[in-house]
Amino acid sequence: MRMTPISSVSPLSAAVVSSAGAKILMVDDDPGIRDVVSDFLGKHGYQVDKAGDAREMDATLARGGVDLIVLDVMLPGEDGLSICRRLASADGPPLIMLSAMGEDTDRIVGLEMGADDYLPKPCNPRELLARVRAVLRRRQEPVMNRDRLLGAGCEFAGWRLDFVRRELMNAEGVVVNLSSGEFSLLRAFVERPQRVLTRDQLLELARGRDTDAFDRAIDVQISRLRRKLEDRPGDLIRTIRSEGYMFDAKVTRTS
Repeated sequence: MRMTPISSVSPLSAAVVSSAGAKILMVDDDPGIRDVVSDFLGKHGYQVDKAGDAREMDATLARGGVDLIVLDVMLPGEDGLSICRRLASADGPPLIMLSAMGEDTDRIVGLEMGADDYLPKPCNPRELLARVRAVLRRRQEPVMNRDRLLGAGCEFAGWRLDFVRRELMNAEGVVVNLSSGEFSLLRAFVERPQRVLTRDQLLELARGRDTDAFDRAIDVQISRLRRKLEDRPGDLIRTIRSEGYMFDAKVTRTS
């Protein structure tokens, strides 16, 4: 497997990389790809650790401080999809998956497992950089606005969403784990209740203006979100035929 040559990529200005300094863990069994990605992201201000399999990845995660994982699907031992499922259920760092299998069905499976984004190999390092920035920006937004959002959240249909802690709690106070993408999508809904939102609008609100994700990704994440909300179709997240989706609940802001 290969990456697009670095020589063909123009470096981005430091001002564009708002999340520079974050620690990224690159997990791939190909040392050449690990080195190419690590060197490129390192030149753009990121700290990069490398791992060749799940065992090395877990050892790095145990030391703490990892902000995002770039994860290959095809790994020796535990594969990337299994790792993704395991980390998503444990509320681990956000994940961007890389795979030589670039068909829509493969991307959908990756998103179903809890990945925040998915790129086919070979990929342009600059595109990977843009995806890294977008995922970290979504994850860090509550931190950057902590003073404004301190204690802020909302309640709806017996659920409580905490914008600062990024936690969803049911009526019994049990926390339901959300991936970074699921949190961003739910937040987009609760901030715009009773409004029809198209798939394109939801993609922009949940993933950022620079996304080129396909609209089926929103359908996949909504399906996952409905399951976590124990939402029968039409109760909370309504499908509006030929238009998009609407969050059909009364939302109350909390402090």
